[in-house]
Amino acid sequence: MTKAEVIAEITEKTGIEKADVTATVEAFFSVVKESLAEGENIYVRGFGSFVNKKRAKKIARDISKNTAIVIDEHYIPSFKPSKVFVEKVKTSDKVNQL
Repeated sequence: MTKAEVIAEITEKTGIEKADVTATVEAFFSVVKESLAEGENIYVRGFGSFVNKKRAKKIARDISKNTAIVIDEHYIPSFKPSKVFVEKVKTSDKVNQL
């Protein structure tokens, strides 16, 4: 499902104009990106958490040059679904048919 399809479905279910739904969805994504960039996590009860995960410093190999590269410690964005979300997906008939 694409972002446009999500917006269309929200518009259909709520009756809110498509432009307003688009602005709201874009604002939500913007807030998530900005918050994670500032090191703040976002917790949405019943849905999940948007968190920064720390990756440790490590040594990698550049196989084309046969050299070692040091990758410094860094953070990556991650999403952890809530237990309610996971159970909903597990018990879904549609997913089990795939």
